[in-house]
Amino acid sequence: MGGSGGGFFHDPIDTARKLRDAEQEAQDQKFDSEITSNIGKLLTDINERDTEAIQRHLKTIRDAIQSDIDGFINLRYGGSVAKHTYVDGLSDVDSLALINSSELSNKGPEEVKEYFYQRLKQRFPNTEIRKGDLAITLKFSDKEIQILPALKRGNSYKIASLTGRDKWTMINPNRFALSLRATNQKMSGKLVPMIKLAKSIISNLPSSRQLSGYHTEALAIECFSRYSGDKNTKAMLKHFFQTATKHVLNPLQDKTGQSTHVDDYLGSKNSINRKMVSDSLAQVGRKMQNADAARSKRSWQEILGVN
Repeated sequence: MGGSGGGFFHDPIDTARKLRDAEQEAQDQKFDSEITSNIGKLLTDINERDTEAIQRHLKTIRDAIQSDIDGFINLRYGGSVAKHTYVDGLSDVDSLALINSSELSNKGPEEVKEYFYQRLKQRFPNTEIRKGDLAITLKFSDKEIQILPALKRGNSYKIASLTGRDKWTMINPNRFALSLRATNQKMSGKLVPMIKLAKSIISNLPSSRQLSGYHTEALAIECFSRYSGDKNTKAMLKHFFQTATKHVLNPLQDKTGQSTHVDDYLGSKNSINRKMVSDSLAQVGRKMQNADAARSKRSWQEILGVN
């Protein structure tokens, strides 16, 4: 009598497959850990770049503007600094110059802008200063700062209109900031770091194929509105570059009301410029996919621009 012993039989082929799978999984985890470490180092570098210089510049600018007027002018961060997506050298420093209780409040935007321009030229005679349609831009040796004259009206602001040379138009920058904040919370706080990394990677593309900082942020919200994948920076970076290539072909509405679209600089839907940018984003996405397939740490370092 004796049992067949079948319960102790092991299929050698099945055992070998399980061992290969376990080894593969261990190698994948080690590779992902190494790339995550590189991503972390780049983020640390981005976050540690000097922002105290911005504070110093803004204080000097404010003092120069309000040197001979009654009342006061408050400089409030706008753009990527306010949204914590600022990357030194890759993002503009935009500041709303809020005009409060001064004689400037009753003047048109062109008069206010001219006043700012003259005061700043006196204070910074050796600095390149440009007067644009909306803002005054100061190009310091370490930073480029835009000063946008604005009147606060409730939760909104009035700035110079693009449609009328000396008319104010109402904008609400908080609307976009709230949308970004909500999407970032939905992504467990990983969206803002992903945006910083995406800006850094995009800065290595040819200048004609780069996106503005605001456009990158708006694209990120669009790309992650229905995202259900892993909420880690590496996976989210891959998703951004693989899906932004489609979204960039269509104009994105400007939620602040400052302009019709955040990306008018790329032209109409499916324009040549949009297709060129889309192609570059797709190339980055493919490089990431290929780097993962080959488990190439070097390829990821080249994409991130780190050693």
